[in-house]
Amino acid sequence: MRADVIVVGAGAAGLACAGRLRREGLDVVVHEARDRVGGRIHTFHPADGGPPLELGAQVVHGARNPVHALVGADRMTTVPRRITARVVQDGGNQDMGVLGQDRRRPPWLLEAGLHREPGSQDRSVGAWLRARCTTHREGRVAREWFRQNWAADPEELSTAGVSDAHRGDTVVGEGEFAVRGGFDRLPLLLAQDLRIALGDPVQEIRYTPGRVEAGTARGTTGALAAVITVPPPVVARGRLRVTGPACAELDAKIAAATRMPLGDGYCAVVTLGRAAPDTVITFDVDGRGGFVRCSAGRPEVLFVAKAGAADALRATVRSAPALSALLETVMPWTAGARVAGLTTADWGRDPWATGAFTAPRIGCEGAVRTWAAPLDDTLFFAGEATVGGSRLPWVQGALASGERAAEELLKVLANR
Repeated sequence: MRADVIVVGAGAAGLACAGRLRREGLDVVVHEARDRVGGRIHTFHPADGGPPLELGAQVVHGARNPVHALVGADRMTTVPRRITARVVQDGGNQDMGVLGQDRRRPPWLLEAGLHREPGSQDRSVGAWLRARCTTHREGRVAREWFRQNWAADPEELSTAGVSDAHRGDTVVGEGEFAVRGGFDRLPLLLAQDLRIALGDPVQEIRYTPGRVEAGTARGTTGALAAVITVPPPVVARGRLRVTGPACAELDAKIAAATRMPLGDGYCAVVTLGRAAPDTVITFDVDGRGGFVRCSAGRPEVLFVAKAGAADALRATVRSAPALSALLETVMPWTAGARVAGLTTADWGRDPWATGAFTAPRIGCEGAVRTWAAPLDDTLFFAGEATVGGSRLPWVQGALASGERAAEELLKVLANR
């Protein structure tokens, strides 16, 4: 197979990049390991046609997020803020308002303070919290809050990286939104008119300046250049091998990939034999379930767990009694309800995702820059991992990285 450009990965970054290149008249082929497009955008559609639930990217952040224009403003709905909010702490289920009692500050206000005033020197978020939390209880809640929002332990998170990422993303504005019909509408729209080889993972990229060959189980695709959008650990672990002229830049690229792990992530939709009486979101401070949601009149409970909670939930769903006990703790209305179905997305064990997303970690700024830089004007790199510490590692960051990689490639081809 021949093409002008090979794009590795049909997630948001790869599809945005391929679409931009195709609009410029280039022949582009996208190789995707999965049998679907979307990457870490993955939507669960109930069998009875009920509202979809997101097993990957959860919401669209910001009223000016490019997703609004891509899927159509008429397809966007505001995520309601006034819902019943609960917290599980020390096994007890209480109103989330308790997090702001007894002179404690709610964790979202602590994080907002970090966005505004990260401090003059970079340090771990864990150290930052120890300097600001007045009680052990306040600190414990805040640490789990950061784990669930950033898929990383606060001792590894960079205060400067978290703050800079938020400041770099102010362009998208405020608010949270959902795509009517499911977030997977976005990759389906981006994939239109693109040449995509599904279920055809690239196993090896062989390159010399100005020429690339991508080897898959089905054969070889040759091109002038390639854009790699897979998470860095896919390369670091050798699932995608990159070979070329011996050079310090290639060695540095692979070394950088080893320093950029994704945080663990595990999502589950539990369908019960009973409908929820109310719309509820629960934050599990005990670190067993992450954020848990249900909607009034619907039988599904959605778990979105990251960091340590991801592994805890992964173990819990293997045992029916343990799952029922956790459900009763986080959503008391489920007591005695029959589990009718279970659908999971294990991002931490997915060989092509390796985790939820790439958090800005202490001391990894140089690795991010190295990973994002083009190689010999032939290999280009995109994906949320390339924006770490400068933008939020969510869908808008992935889309922007794909556009950026396309622009870099187009400038090189224009000068050949």
